[in-house]
Amino acid sequence: MHTALARSLRRTPVVASVLAGALALSACASTTNVSSSSPSDFETVTITHALGTAVITEQPERIVTLGMGSAETAIALGSIPVGIEEYTWGSDDTGYLPWIYDEVTEQGAELPTQFTGGTELDIEAIVELAPDLILAPWSGVTQEQYDVLADIAPTVAYEEKPWTITWEEQMNVIGTALGKSAETATLIDDIKTQFTETTAAHPEFTDVTFSFIYNTGPGTLGVFLADEQRVAMVRALGLQVDPVVDTLDETEGTDSSVIGLENADLLKGSDLLFTFYSDADNRSEIESQELYQNIPAIARGSIVAPTDQPFVTGSSIINPLTVPWALERYVPLINTAIATLAK
Repeated sequence: MHTALARSLRRTPVVASVLAGALALSACASTTNVSSSSPSDFETVTITHALGTAVITEQPERIVTLGMGSAETAIALGSIPVGIEEYTWGSDDTGYLPWIYDEVTEQGAELPTQFTGGTELDIEAIVELAPDLILAPWSGVTQEQYDVLADIAPTVAYEEKPWTITWEEQMNVIGTALGKSAETATLIDDIKTQFTETTAAHPEFTDVTFSFIYNTGPGTLGVFLADEQRVAMVRALGLQVDPVVDTLDETEGTDSSVIGLENADLLKGSDLLFTFYSDADNRSEIESQELYQNIPAIARGSIVAPTDQPFVTGSSIINPLTVPWALERYVPLINTAIATLAK
C-alpha cells in the first residue's frame, strides 16, 4: 500500500466509520458465539514482534492472513480464515492455491475471501471482513501498514525482519496466537516424519550438494539462504546446502543474497541447482547468458526448475498442506537431476 494512502486511511472519517461498523459486527458475532457455546478457556496471549505487540484476549474466530503460508497452518488447525491475501501467480483455475482449495472444500467450509496484498494492500477489504486476528508472520508488511492493521485487530507480524522466518517458527507463532500450541506441535512432528520417511526412501539424495537460485532479469543472480523455506524443504530431504551459501551476506528483506551474475562462479561446487523462472521468456533470456551457461550444474543439466506455477509456490512453503502436496511432485524431479551427475 502506498504511504500516502496509508496516512489518508488512518485520518479519513469514512474509514473510521467503517472501522466502527466492523468492530460492532465483531462484537455481535462474539456475543452470539458465547451464548451458543460453553465459555472459552482461551488464555490471553501477548506476542511481541518487530512492528509492535499483539494482545489476543479471546479465541480468534474471524482470521485474516497476509503473506505466505499462514493460511495453511490456520486451516490445518481447524481455523479457516475469513480472508487471505491472494497469490495469483501460484493459483490454479479455481482462483485459489490448489492445496487451500482442496482442503477447505473437503472440510465442506466456505472458501476465504481473497484480497490484494503487498504494496497495494487492500485495507478496505480487510475492514469489511471484520477480523479479530490478523496473521502476517511471513510477510513484507511495513510499519505504516501495520499501524493501520493494528487499529482493526491484533496483528502478528514477523519477529525480526520481513520475509524471514523458519517454518517451525511460523507455525509455532500461529499456534500460539490461536491458542493451539499443542495441536501445532503435533502438526510439526508430522511434517518432520514425512521428511524423514522421504529421506529414508531416497538414500541417493544424501551428500548431494545444492544451491537454490533465482533471478530478477538478465545480469542478476540471487541465492536463497539455508533457512529460507524453499531451501529448508530440499534440505529436509537429505540434500546438503553448498557450504558457499553460508559465506554469503544476506540482502535485507529477502532471506537471500543477491550476488549478481558476475559472481556466478561461486556456485561451481554445487552438484545441483534449484530455481524457477517467471515465464518462458524469462527462462530463455536467463539461460542464454554465457556466465549462466558456464555454471557447472547448468552446463551438465543438473538443475531442478519446475515450470508449473502452483508447484513452484507449493515447494516454496513448508506447512501441513503444502508438504504432502509438494513431495510427491518434487522427488521425481530431483532424481532426474541427480542422474545427470553420473554422466
